[in-house]
Amino acid sequence: MPKITFQSLLRRSDIGANCYVIDTGIERIVLDAGMHPKEKGLEALPDFSLLPDDSADAIILTHAHLDHCGALPVLMRRQPRAHVYMSALTSELAAAMMHNSCNVMTMQRDQDGIKEYPFFTHREVDRIERSWLRLRMGRRAEIGECGAHVELYDAGHLPGAVGALLDLGGVRVFYTGDVHFEDQTMTMGAQFPEKDIDVLILECTRGASERRADYNREAESHRFGAVVTETIKRGGSVLMPVFAIGKTQEMLLIIHELRHSGHLSAHIPVHIGGLSSRMTQIIDRHADTERRRHAGFKILESLAGLVRAKKGERDLTSAPGRIYALSSGMMTENTASNDFAFRFIDNPRNSLCLVGYADSASPAGAILSTEPGGKVKLHSAHPPVALRADVHRFDFSGHAPRPDLVAYAMKVKPRKIMLVHGDAPALEWMAQTLSAALPQTEVIVPMPGEKIVL
Repeated sequence: MPKITFQSLLRRSDIGANCYVIDTGIERIVLDAGMHPKEKGLEALPDFSLLPDDSADAIILTHAHLDHCGALPVLMRRQPRAHVYMSALTSELAAAMMHNSCNVMTMQRDQDGIKEYPFFTHREVDRIERSWLRLRMGRRAEIGECGAHVELYDAGHLPGAVGALLDLGGVRVFYTGDVHFEDQTMTMGAQFPEKDIDVLILECTRGASERRADYNREAESHRFGAVVTETIKRGGSVLMPVFAIGKTQEMLLIIHELRHSGHLSAHIPVHIGGLSSRMTQIIDRHADTERRRHAGFKILESLAGLVRAKKGERDLTSAPGRIYALSSGMMTENTASNDFAFRFIDNPRNSLCLVGYADSASPAGAILSTEPGGKVKLHSAHPPVALRADVHRFDFSGHAPRPDLVAYAMKVKPRKIMLVHGDAPALEWMAQTLSAALPQTEVIVPMPGEKIVL
């Protein structure tokens, strides 16, 4: 039997341009094709030179965040024979994200002189989208022509997100993608297989952080409501940086629940950006078909006081008594939340509520490490800004806390575990913990480009 190998196409071991290759000796299957959110130009892409052109048979996309789907048009151009598989909702969200990415790259080419941009065109996205194969959860499908199969499982990370079980001639490999095992306000917890898995490819985003022992999601929601209420009472507003897919809809539903329970006034306007509006519209179309909480609830139709940005509107002006839910979640340069923060965080009446993952090297991470009254660098091309607004951090992460990741691995008891999607401390903690908990399992942190026999 040919050796089955795993290879990471990441340029460095971190959370970025996620892309992995399973090679059975007969077929090549690519898992995700992301674009690194902190890099520009060719450095933002996976190292596709490690994968010979026109050699892949299948590409599996787990969800529509850009660090998992953003490089798909480039990969498909280099792998024209490969069939592309994903969930139906992910196909709609990913196409919208790619169109937006094309606009952003065109702007960056003009502003920053990045000659490689854009990596693809709107016309190319429209063309490749028509070829994607939409799979239903739990339905086994043949991929390639040599007997390999894939089955998708609800990952609980955001709407449409999946984990992928590969059956490679008797060797079963499960790739979690990004996962959350607990119910969130919108998405329900992951439903993953727990038996007969030989190799587990496991995300480790939160491996370096320990969640508070007294954590309770309902209490966290009430704390968020109290911060908003107090901020509005003193004449300020709330800026809530959010990812356009997943976090925006999650937080809007939290606001809906807080209003319904009396923990937040129903009269506070909530502003969202244009990209978030488009993504929410897509998710609303699937409100009756997805496995989710608040089934049937359509946010854009039913959430009172929602103010949607006009087409092309970027230069929002802060007004008191409002919530601004703006992307991106990490306040990346040249995004709405970053632009808005320049005119917001120097006002002591305002509050900045960070509700998701914030990389330490991102502007959101820089704010978290800045003392009140200190200066924070929001953009490399602009001077620092005084941080006078209150800063609050909340745990509404779409990623599983590390005890849940360990617990799942212990249920599965695979022969090998490949640890991915984490920074160095996260990968190290997970490797040490899992090696001790599962002495019969080989725990591996793949190095970029390294081929590992499965």
